[in-house]
Amino acid sequence: MKSDGAAQPVLRVEDLQVTYETRRGDVRAVRDVSFEVFQGESFGLVGESGCGKSTAAFALMGYLSRNARIEGGRVLFQGENVLERTERELQSIRGNSLAMIYQDPMSTLNPSFRIGDQLREVLATHTRTSDEETYTRCIEMLDKVHIPDPARVMERYPHQLSGGQLQRVVIGMGLLCNPAVLIMDEPTTGLDVTVEASVLDTIRDLRQKFDSGIVYISHNLSVIARVCDRVGVMYAGELVEKATVHDIFLNPLHPYARGLIGCVPGFTADKHSAMLCSIPGRVPSAHEMPPGCLFEPRCPYATDACKEEHPSLREVDGGRTVRCLRWETVAEGQICGTGDGPKAFTCAVPDYETSVLEVSGLRSYYRDKPSWIGSLLGKEEKCVKAVDGVSLNLKSHAVLGIVGESGCGKSTLAKTIVGLVSPTDGKIEFLGEDIARALEKRPREILEELRMVFQNPNSTLNPMQTVDEILGRPLKLSRVVPRSEIKEEIRRWLAAVNLDESYMDRKPRQMSGGEKQRVAIARAFASRPELVICDEPVSSLDVSVKCSVLKTLLTIQSAHGTSLAYISHDLSVVHFLCDYILVMYLGRICEAGTCREIFRPPYHPYTEALLSAVPVPDPTIHRKRIRLEGSVPSALNPPRGCRFHTRCPRKIGMVCETEQPPVRETKSGHAIACHIPLADLEAIEPVIMGRGEAPAESQAASV
Repeated sequence: MKSDGAAQPVLRVEDLQVTYETRRGDVRAVRDVSFEVFQGESFGLVGESGCGKSTAAFALMGYLSRNARIEGGRVLFQGENVLERTERELQSIRGNSLAMIYQDPMSTLNPSFRIGDQLREVLATHTRTSDEETYTRCIEMLDKVHIPDPARVMERYPHQLSGGQLQRVVIGMGLLCNPAVLIMDEPTTGLDVTVEASVLDTIRDLRQKFDSGIVYISHNLSVIARVCDRVGVMYAGELVEKATVHDIFLNPLHPYARGLIGCVPGFTADKHSAMLCSIPGRVPSAHEMPPGCLFEPRCPYATDACKEEHPSLREVDGGRTVRCLRWETVAEGQICGTGDGPKAFTCAVPDYETSVLEVSGLRSYYRDKPSWIGSLLGKEEKCVKAVDGVSLNLKSHAVLGIVGESGCGKSTLAKTIVGLVSPTDGKIEFLGEDIARALEKRPREILEELRMVFQNPNSTLNPMQTVDEILGRPLKLSRVVPRSEIKEEIRRWLAAVNLDESYMDRKPRQMSGGEKQRVAIARAFASRPELVICDEPVSSLDVSVKCSVLKTLLTIQSAHGTSLAYISHDLSVVHFLCDYILVMYLGRICEAGTCREIFRPPYHPYTEALLSAVPVPDPTIHRKRIRLEGSVPSALNPPRGCRFHTRCPRKIGMVCETEQPPVRETKSGHAIACHIPLADLEAIEPVIMGRGEAPAESQAASV
């Protein structure tokens, strides 16, 4: 970290300008971007997709495509301009003193080579070490990035490792030559919250060990708050604000930075106390930039002067810089989304007397048949116990959250309820009728009352149909409105998801990811069903788009009184959205209760670890540090006794390994399946503290 005024940055970017040549003309992707990174410091670049973050990162490495050119500026790495280096000189720097880690580890690793061979290649390219010393250094590096059994991992291929292990291998590969600067482009996007927390811990620990400077690129402000010292906020190719992480999160001066923070759900408010504030509109097209301030069309503080004058980056208090004509007015406002911001609308109140969905003892097993060679060798058929004895009761008008890591059975539970997977055993009663059978065997009137929104809209929207046809089909089948009113009903649903009628003639390929997801939500609700199941509908979206989709989802659910089951691994979203929460682990429910109960003691040890892993969009919040080592065990052969005992930091003895845990309930109905007595669990202090509160115990659990 920057220690004094005399310290020299290891990386300095001065007025960087990058332009792409396209058929429609030149596109200025990066405009006059300047920042510096000091030794041992982590500098974050944050902004929506299309803001130029990744282009700037590739320019630092000299990785720009053929149609890109540097229009101006310098990138000074250790005092020398990288942009003036030859390709041969750049090859000696890349991976050695200047390294980059990508969002997808498989874009770095060769699937045809063993992990050990790829690690050794890095050292063979940049150093002169013996084979024995190379092997030793690779083993030591894998150990430093917390890879279990490094010697065995060296012999494995990439497909034999989990996503979190692959990302840690790539981080270790980037650090093998002890680089002075490490550039990370969304390295934890798509990972489970527990794996993400472990990777972020690895980044923090290695920064201290190697004293490397880090450029961390992300659209996730919670992650930025966790790992960075200073932050640069990018919008439409420009840096609009640059300050310390505390200044950005506690008192942002640019309307865009303020808007991004208002989009992030935290643990201080829920849908009953505050409303998330999405940023209207989208990042402008590079071919159609506004003449004045680039953010003016989306800015709530804009005046006529903002439409005409393009603001320069100016220095304000404490050395921070901001690109805004009205930053002083912005500084006096309230951050949208906090308790002092706009109040939430009145949400649909759950009907505690009426149940929409009752599930009892549900089991969904996948048969794992051996190959014909395996059959000849005597291998037996096995069962993947994806859902193993789940019971739940969803009340009318309520929002139920289902959380857990990948492999815990959340999606299989949803698919079984909706009819895409046939149950092995158990009972599913929906609106008083038993529907424990495949989709095609269910009555038509039941199909119309139960809908699902999937994680990826591309796999559910017909690419050959227009939005008019996509929304018109469920309206025709359900007959909720006369055929003569279908067009008007489609317009009403488009307005409900913040899209205008011009989208009626568009096909999925002509829309962004957020727009497609909104169409998918409109389609699910168009037939006015009693229950909608959402499976990770916003996990891959930008923070501002995610906020807009969540608001849309909650608004429609509340307006129509629809019951909602929401599946996610993001507990901050679940905290904001849900009335009740189920925590699943390896096919079973380990904790169930209201949202308020789940987020305060007593916790199931697994829930406690999940809460500890969730990034919080506030660098001043303290929390206990609990980390789960290893992956979720295989559902082919789940552990005996408590299924969580192999990773549990609070394991109390052999009873956890041999006996299934009893379900302990509080007076209010909060249920926890654990051998630890409720009184002991209630004595555990909260995971997430307030500002300035330091936890009495800080534990790094590893099994």
